[in-house]
Amino acid sequence: MAVKMRLRRMGSRNAPFYRVVVQDGRRAPTGRFIETIGWYDPKQEGTNFSINLDRVEYWTSSGAQPSDTVASLIKKARSLPVEEAVTGAVSAEEISEEAVEAETAADVAEEAAAEEAPVEAVEEAPAEEAPVEEAGEESKEA
Repeated sequence: MAVKMRLRRMGSRNAPFYRVVVQDGRRAPTGRFIETIGWYDPKQEGTNFSINLDRVEYWTSSGAQPSDTVASLIKKARSLPVEEAVTGAVSAEEISEEAVEAETAADVAEEAAAEEAPVEAVEEAPAEEAPVEEAGEESKEA
């Protein structure tokens, strides 16, 4: 399978917006794709694109060929500082820090609620035992 990294047009008329996708080269650019690895907005000023360079490296090592425009975007992304190349994206470290903070806040809230609520002793009632002989006699009679 000839895998390519290319632009897929998403914007409306006179407002172009592109996604950088990985797809089978035999498919139409508007057809089914494997993965979205970035975006490109030619009308926006300043940093007008974002590409996940980790996924670019993975797909390049797997044999994917970038189109000319995608190759120039990758070249620009590699020359930019990491913060500018990945605008709008949240890093894995930020996600993990937020998750840890949320978990610790939830744990603290649970502990506070547990300390405030009195613990009631629950006694288990013994289960009533059915007479085995009676059950056996009823099945014989039927």
